[in-house]
Amino acid sequence: MQDEATGLDRLARAMEHLDPAGLDYEDWLRVGMALKQAGGRPEDWAAWSRRDPARYRPGECERKWNSFRGSGHPVTAGTVLHMARRQGWREEEGQPPREGPAEELARYLRALFAPEERVGYVAECWQREGRWLPGRGRWDRTAGELIQALEHCGGDLERALGPLRREAGAWIRFNPLDGKGCKDENVTAFRYALVESDSMPIQRQYEAIRALQLPVACLVHSGGKSLHAIVRVDAADREEYRRRVDYLYEACRRGGLEVDRQNRNPSRLSRMPGVARGAGRQRLLATGLGQPSWQAWRAWMEAQKDGLPPFTREKPEGELEPLAPPLIQGVLRQGHKLLLAGPSKAGKSYALIQLCIAIAEGGSWLGFPCAQGRVLYVNLELDKRSCERRFADVRRALGLPCTHPVELWHLRGRSCPLDKLVDALLARARPGDYLAVVLDPIYKVITGDENAADQMAAFCGQFDRLCARLGCAVIYCHHHSKGSQGAKRSMDRASGSGVFARDPDALLDFIQLPVEELPGERAPAGRTAWRVEGTLREFPPFPPVDLWFEHPIHRPDREGVLAGLDPEGGRKHPGAGAARQRREQRRQSVEGAFAACAREGRTTVAELADHLGVTPKTVRSRLKEHGRFRVEGGVVERK
Repeated sequence: MQDEATGLDRLARAMEHLDPAGLDYEDWLRVGMALKQAGGRPEDWAAWSRRDPARYRPGECERKWNSFRGSGHPVTAGTVLHMARRQGWREEEGQPPREGPAEELARYLRALFAPEERVGYVAECWQREGRWLPGRGRWDRTAGELIQALEHCGGDLERALGPLRREAGAWIRFNPLDGKGCKDENVTAFRYALVESDSMPIQRQYEAIRALQLPVACLVHSGGKSLHAIVRVDAADREEYRRRVDYLYEACRRGGLEVDRQNRNPSRLSRMPGVARGAGRQRLLATGLGQPSWQAWRAWMEAQKDGLPPFTREKPEGELEPLAPPLIQGVLRQGHKLLLAGPSKAGKSYALIQLCIAIAEGGSWLGFPCAQGRVLYVNLELDKRSCERRFADVRRALGLPCTHPVELWHLRGRSCPLDKLVDALLARARPGDYLAVVLDPIYKVITGDENAADQMAAFCGQFDRLCARLGCAVIYCHHHSKGSQGAKRSMDRASGSGVFARDPDALLDFIQLPVEELPGERAPAGRTAWRVEGTLREFPPFPPVDLWFEHPIHRPDREGVLAGLDPEGGRKHPGAGAARQRREQRRQSVEGAFAACAREGRTTVAELADHLGVTPKTVRSRLKEHGRFRVEGGVVERK
């Protein structure tokens, strides 16, 4: 018990040093997990989190706390101690003193200056139009002298710095001076630049600084609405300093950090950590963040120009983002890709038109419910009048009025390579305009060798681009390769490179069934029969679906007439007829086993399992499926 108390006390002291405003979301969660693992209370985590008003939400800590279920590799107090040590916390004799304002400022000075370098700072200020502005300040003291004064001031900053005005705070210059003034010409080393943004929430500023891997020597909370990042630039002279700051600020802009560009000069003032400002305090949040030097950061930034996203960290289960909702239930999620493949005359275009209408009206397609939303159908093959007529014919056959019209883009005779088509589409549409974009057919926009994997991978990459930029699903159709398809897996039937089958999130493949094998009265004239098999990335596989194509729509075979048919050169699928046959076989096996094992109308699950050569669990499942046996305490008898 004593060890637990000691561990919790060490954790509490480390948390006192850590500022929640200086942690990213994952590290903030780790503090809570470690506190729970150490036997702390959610109220302690909430009290510590309140120090960051930009992030703190009443009740959030308690909700997160209850979601921490533990794991085989829990986050412990050691994780938080390590985080605190990285930010300068030192544990001595097991009872380290809490870092006060003077120690905080001394740590800042040690991080930025050599002892003999002169430091410019401003404690006096004046007010104009309700705003406190800094005076000229001092520049005659070295960092060593200031640190010595801070070490002997007894925690009273005014003894080391002179009078301070709490309403205003205090300022410091982050580059060393020559002791003769505080202008740019007095700077002796162009070592650091200031990155500050007061137009974004504090948490977003911090996340952007971390994501950009800026080589931050010191990160200071201004006591107001901004962070001050003192960034290493290590320029040889003022001209190189200007170029490097330009590069730094442009990189920040591209990375989503809105930087105050007035802070470009090397003698600029920044907020002095440790000093009170209004109701808060200017705090040193961290030292040594990001890349270790300007050169390392510049190399890292140049590597990011490959256009690839940065690395991220695994999230706890309770913090995972929800999956995209289904567009086609059990088949495709919103924002994902679907390929419809089949031979000529399978009615693929009609099937896609039927799908467009199902999504537009919020209906079902081939038995799969669809989400409702706007759809764009990119017509690459039919003339305008024929395409519009097809939509009208399908709606009439479905009995669906044109309540929510599908948007059409007629490009027959104007088709172009897919990359150019995507460029044109992105110029016309905005994110969120469409739930789905359907391209029919893609052979009209394929460039390069259809059988070359590298060329088709680049081709399919355009679909990803469309999904990412518009936030929509992309649906397209492709044709089968030549020859008999029945013996092939569904994902191997599409013509060309295997990329076509492996790139989409869902592949639905149509293969024809020989209706001439049905008895005459069951083979209606004017209809063709098809089997749809799916290869899915996001959902479990579904049983093959048998369809009748009754021009102009496909209808599921709900009577099971087609279940026993075998595609040309293929094998029968486990459809409704085959499933019924297997159930009947299981029923008969249970009956036979019971007749062989029962004495006086009773037997046991163990005896049946031994007779059938299966496990007792399987026996119980078959008895339940049969429905006419009762099992109590392992004894089986007829109901």
